Amino acid sequence: MDKPVLVEADLKAGETLLRDLDQQHLDVTAALWLYSSDSNEWRLVIASPLYDAQGPMAAYRTVQPLVESLKNRFDIALQNISMVSPSNPLIRLLGAAIQTGPEISHIRVSRNTINNQYIEDAYIYRLPQATNN
Repeated sequence: MDKPVLVEADLKAGETLLRDLDQQHLDVTAALWLYSSDSNEWRLVIASPLYDAQGPMAAYRTVQPLVESLKNRFDIALQNISMVSPSNPLIRLLGAAIQTGPEISHIRVSRNTINNQYIEDAYIYRLPQATNN
């Protein structure tokens, strides 16, 4: 099966959603598109302390109206998004190798191994420096 392509519209949708979340003052510590060869799909991964503080359902409920507001401009749905904790192992792993700061960046990482974990493909908007906790 061929790998689906992450197109410009996907990249714009992810960036627009991140900007909207920032405008709503939701603390987004990490945001990136991640390709999973197991499911053969791209997912927009968003890490926020809200996930830890109020739980995953609250995190998804916060993002849902913003995703809905993008539907007339972009082909993105809540099913394309994974809300995670900032302490998620993948976020920490990537943060050990790449840091962007709080601004929105555009970094493509393809076919790389970080600490013995293979990252087939990712497009990073924001990624914090990994911490030791």
